[in-house]
Amino acid sequence: MTIFHEMIMLLCLWPEVALGSASPDVSSNYEHYPPMWELVPENLTDFSNDNGKVVIDPWDYLQRMAMYKIMLSATALYLDMKEPGNKRNVLWGLPLQHGWQYHTGRLQDTSVQPSIGQNKEQTRISPKSWWACMNYYLAVIPFLAALDAGLLPGIPYDIVISRPEEFQSDFCYSVNECRLSSPKAMDEWKYFFQSIKTMNQVSDISVPPLSKEEDKALLLMWKAHVESLSVALPRCSPRLNYHSEPEQNFGLDWAMTVDFIAATNFPTNLETTNDFQTFLPNRTLVNGDKAPNIPDFSEQQNRVLSTLHFLYNSNKSSGGLILRLWRKAMCSEKGRAEGRNLLYSMVHDPKMVPQAMINIIISMASACEQAKNKKK
Repeated sequence: MTIFHEMIMLLCLWPEVALGSASPDVSSNYEHYPPMWELVPENLTDFSNDNGKVVIDPWDYLQRMAMYKIMLSATALYLDMKEPGNKRNVLWGLPLQHGWQYHTGRLQDTSVQPSIGQNKEQTRISPKSWWACMNYYLAVIPFLAALDAGLLPGIPYDIVISRPEEFQSDFCYSVNECRLSSPKAMDEWKYFFQSIKTMNQVSDISVPPLSKEEDKALLLMWKAHVESLSVALPRCSPRLNYHSEPEQNFGLDWAMTVDFIAATNFPTNLETTNDFQTFLPNRTLVNGDKAPNIPDFSEQQNRVLSTLHFLYNSNKSSGGLILRLWRKAMCSEKGRAEGRNLLYSMVHDPKMVPQAMINIIISMASACEQAKNKKK
């Protein structure tokens, strides 16, 4: 089926699906950083040692966050893009998202009692949390892949990843195990870490558009990110039953939306990720919550929840056609820049999303198809 036939299908389907649309708390010295960032271990020597083996417990918030901190430090030479404090590093999206999950209580067992936030003295992560399960594949897998790629040189230790009390078979715990259970995710992350070593750093970056180096880094990072989630989704899905129905829906909405975000090479540096996360819900959703009319959420948070749910339902109703066309439309730097602009603006005017998305798909996907045909 050609791109033009697919677009015709989209134009026929969209009016039908569109009818269903609806209009971190940290210390002052660490503003904009994940919760308790100052307490997160920075080196492998900060972990417990068992007969010469470093033991990392990813079911403790601070220790899971430490894997991100170590990766950020190890990639600063290649990804800081000459920004002071490594703030331009594209890996910031991972610890900031994990910090949002912690801050909003999404790493707890909410089947016992819905949470409005995380007790700062409680750093244990529940194996029953869907968010914690999904995040495992964006923490342990990248960390072990970085280790496998030689990004953490000079480590004289064996790494031992602690197992959870439940659902142990859903996870891998070493480079060799993860190669067997999640080979493509490990390969994509390893390739990302190997590739950034050869990139030339640039300065004076603006967003959008992105520099070629940052665009390439984001392309590889998002490809690995999406692969991690594709592996995690079927393994983590049973845990959705431990969450309320609105929270289940939001989790699935968010997981699918990542595919749309990834296609744009959305920048995941410290500043941009913080700005974007401002509009995510600041607590777990409970039965009775229905956007855009959740009273203790801001207008923007309600809008984002509504838009994400609309996007999920629209894509599902189209059999995934919208996402396929969106990815085709993001084949050029100009298309990705327009896609990012749409993501920025959807917070302020969600009603414009359907038409704006169609316009981008028609113009950018057609341009890509024509450019592709010229090369033949």
